[in-house]
Amino acid sequence: MAFDTLCVKKMVSELLEKLSDARIDKIYQPEKDELLFAVRTKTETLHLVLSASANNARIHFTDKLKENPLTAPMFCMLLRKHLTGGRITAIIQPEYERIIEFEIETRNELGDLTKKHLIVEITGRNSNIILTNADYKIIDSIKRVDFTQSSVRQILPNLQYLLPPKQDKIPILSDKIGSIVFDFSAEGKKPENVIMDAVSGISPLTAREIVFSVLGTNSLLLSEISEENKQKLTDFVRNFAKNTDFAPCILFDGSGKPAEFSAIAIFQYGKSYDTVFYNSMSEVIDVFYRRRDELDRIRQKSSAITKLLKNNIERCAKKLSIQQKTLKDAENKEKYKIYGDLVTANIYKISKGDTAVILENYYEDGSPSVKIELMSNLSPSQNAQRYYKLYSKLKNAEIEVKRQIDTTLSDLEYFESTLALTENLTSEADINAVKSELSELGYIKRQKSAKRQKTVQAKPLHFVSSDGFDIYVGKNNTQNDYLTLKFANSADLWFHTKQIHGSHTVIKLGVEKNIPDRTVLEAAQLSAYYSKARESSQVPVDYTQIKNVKKPNGAKPGMVIYDNYNTLYVTPKSPEELGLITS
Repeated sequence: MAFDTLCVKKMVSELLEKLSDARIDKIYQPEKDELLFAVRTKTETLHLVLSASANNARIHFTDKLKENPLTAPMFCMLLRKHLTGGRITAIIQPEYERIIEFEIETRNELGDLTKKHLIVEITGRNSNIILTNADYKIIDSIKRVDFTQSSVRQILPNLQYLLPPKQDKIPILSDKIGSIVFDFSAEGKKPENVIMDAVSGISPLTAREIVFSVLGTNSLLLSEISEENKQKLTDFVRNFAKNTDFAPCILFDGSGKPAEFSAIAIFQYGKSYDTVFYNSMSEVIDVFYRRRDELDRIRQKSSAITKLLKNNIERCAKKLSIQQKTLKDAENKEKYKIYGDLVTANIYKISKGDTAVILENYYEDGSPSVKIELMSNLSPSQNAQRYYKLYSKLKNAEIEVKRQIDTTLSDLEYFESTLALTENLTSEADINAVKSELSELGYIKRQKSAKRQKTVQAKPLHFVSSDGFDIYVGKNNTQNDYLTLKFANSADLWFHTKQIHGSHTVIKLGVEKNIPDRTVLEAAQLSAYYSKARESSQVPVDYTQIKNVKKPNGAKPGMVIYDNYNTLYVTPKSPEELGLITS
């Protein structure tokens, strides 16, 4: 799962084919380490993603556009100043590195033609996007690197741009690869490690595929490989660039999630993965990273909410434990009232200074003897009053703690439900909606700001079933309330996992009132997928008409009660697995 030299070479050829002599029309920066260029050719406008993300660095065309901040970041403004309207005159891969360099011809403030270089380094955690002038003097970069971050190579304005330090290896695409010699002396090593020690520009996946292509397996150590096969490995690598055809592909695991991608065909996994081939490297990267990148960024941005919810769940659990202990202690309250009554009835038998008295308990059958502890510094009457006060205190505590337990259980239910729904967040607008909800309830302090910023309203998920019915799924408590209490009509069908935290799911009936069983099943499977039981099987999902769903007075967002329902047991399935149209 690496953007290696082979991917870069294939990507450069695709960029040259589509962007030769194209002009940069618009520039956006939807993320702090990601750019989106709208590039105009003679026939169309293409959108190019340039990402310097430490985990998901890449470059590719896309038709899925992200929300942009209302105020453009400084680096974006700088690029707009220098590159808007510029013509792309060259696209190269310097020295077979994981780098793509754009040469752009543009005009300065005086109208004179100048050249700029936009350099995209796709080098893992050190990935960067750098703008230089014609002489490769750095104008600025999306990530500045000073001496404290790297003593070898700084990326700062006005410094000379230098390529990353070279490794003592031969690039897989270089002409020198034809003379490579491998050190097969370390017999405990695996052959792919020997290849990666000597060759640059290939990922572990490609190195393993080379070994598999020659030996038919990846399980052998060097000590288990014949001299003849070692020579075959050497010859294969020497001729790799000449004999290998590009075949961009993605390997999907059993659940349909993308696990690996490659610029060449991958056969080493056999039937363990499903291999899907695509028409271009750009399409592979777009498909692979889009979902992975979304999940990573949403996870990062929602981490504070997740932590807050987990802390509150832990706090509620501790509070509930204390309250339940208090309630259990209050079960002894009647004993103290009886002690008070017995002391009062036998007050003539007790003297001040007594520490205990044994009396007949006439409240129980047979009037058994009971030992009652006394305070020696109190009179008999005062000792009786002390037990009455203990009884009264526990009686009041029992009433209060029952109310507190109800509140704590309600809070715990809300926090656990909201935490389960954080798995469904798909955009920054979704995160802001949850933050707003928590703020309204007082769990997050409101941010004070001079100006009220505009926010994009998050929308529920919308799918079209196999039979053409609209299915909506709430991504947070606010959306759940909106779908159930405002959006849906009384006859629409409502779904929710039985006693499991999850999203509200609604099938809109429209004119057609008879819903096919297949649509009902798909809605139930979606409801289970967007719940805490996503990884389970045979998940119970209740469904009923909206008119049977009610929200109790004072209930927190997303909390409802319902009756007159049916239950389906289903295995959760994603929209992709169900083949549903998403709008």
